[in-house]
Amino acid sequence: MTSDTTTGERHLSRQLSNRHIQLIAIGGAIGTGLFMGSGKTVSLAGPSVIFVYMIIGFMLFFVMRAMGELLLSNLHYKSFADFAADLLGPWAGFFTGWTYWFCWIVTGVADVVAISGYVTYWWPHLPLWIPALVTVGVLIGLNLPTVRAFGETEFWFALIKIIAIGALIIVGLVMVFTSFQAPGGAHASFANLWNDGGFFPTGPMGFVAGFQIATFAFVGIELVGTTAAEAKNPEKNLPKAINSIPVRVMLFYVAALAVIISVTPWREISADRSPFVAMFSLAGLGIAASVVNFVVLTSATSSANSGIYSTSRMVYGLAQEGDAPSAFGKLTSRHVPANALFLSGVFLLSGVVMVAVGGSIIEAFTIVTTISSLCFMFVWTIILASYLVYRRTRPQLHEESKFKMPGGIAMCYVVLAFFVFLVWAFTQKPDTLHALLVTPLWFIVLGIAWSVLRSRPRHLAREVAFRAELESQDTTDE
Repeated sequence: MTSDTTTGERHLSRQLSNRHIQLIAIGGAIGTGLFMGSGKTVSLAGPSVIFVYMIIGFMLFFVMRAMGELLLSNLHYKSFADFAADLLGPWAGFFTGWTYWFCWIVTGVADVVAISGYVTYWWPHLPLWIPALVTVGVLIGLNLPTVRAFGETEFWFALIKIIAIGALIIVGLVMVFTSFQAPGGAHASFANLWNDGGFFPTGPMGFVAGFQIATFAFVGIELVGTTAAEAKNPEKNLPKAINSIPVRVMLFYVAALAVIISVTPWREISADRSPFVAMFSLAGLGIAASVVNFVVLTSATSSANSGIYSTSRMVYGLAQEGDAPSAFGKLTSRHVPANALFLSGVFLLSGVVMVAVGGSIIEAFTIVTTISSLCFMFVWTIILASYLVYRRTRPQLHEESKFKMPGGIAMCYVVLAFFVFLVWAFTQKPDTLHALLVTPLWFIVLGIAWSVLRSRPRHLAREVAFRAELESQDTTDE
């Protein structure tokens, strides 16, 4: 075991290569929601769902560019919680770090529950708590050896998702160009995108409803930001990963859903069934259900794997700043924050309890994904707020940056306005509205915890140092 000190940057080991960073970023961009929620999204919005994913992807690209410029402005930043604390104040690091931890724990619990359901496809009589417990054990086992082990696992998980979506697009295009006729009588054709009520058949509110589900498909897109302290050559690899986001969105979301709706008219797509499974089944591939079930299983496992990795690093960073117990700031001889990892694993075990006790998985999943989306939106907003302060207080760093955010300050306000629209969209359906009303409880808990924590000597010193820096910057500006 190495000795544990308080300087995190000295300890986290840069073992993630370019291929790891690229595939981790792709894995983050292809959320579980694409496989699990796209059927419901299509049933709500019709073909306009294509524009829903394009708009969300477009907006989040600027969030990622802002994050990239900030992370590369100071390579001592381990994640976006670090630059939030540095630019907005110690409270921002505390709120961002713990909210991001909560985001992924909530998402990870949903994934553990979903994985248990997928496994019972092959073993229907197996008690659900068994695969849930095994999943948590496997996830900890994958992350405990080295960060490279996580990178390698996520590389293969993401590759499976890419191959599956690529196969779907190819099979779908073949069906369109051969005018495949489904058992119901409908022919596969690009005209299915507009010949049944146009692109917006469910009206403006149907289009708005599509944003509620689609937002969850993008959670995790910022995951590449938590790899900053463990990426080899971050000045080269982080920009490459972030700049490829638009291509991923167009290919994995827009192209895949356009092909699905071309093959199966949107009214025939079931909200409760994965359209990916349905299309492979239509193609007459006998093993389609098993293959796609395996793909969705790996997608959920990939999401949970990313979650336990990112939460352990976030708690480790919080411990370095005194915002979490110091025990979580210790590393193993392989540079892994094992205690922080076990903390996340313990909370993921609540997924085992959920499946053991029973209840409606679908209802729980809707509430969980809405809460997760709202909390991720808070994190994305903090990233943009940090960028605005960075531009105001550190203009020289912006001028020196080789990875400037396109659109700059103006685009920050455009994206923030879009987030206000998303929150409004979440109020338009009863299930998402309930989750929206519950979410503030988390921030109340954090506010109480921070009010207690900030009175400690270490935090008072940080607060004084932060205010002194602000005053010196104001003096310089004058």
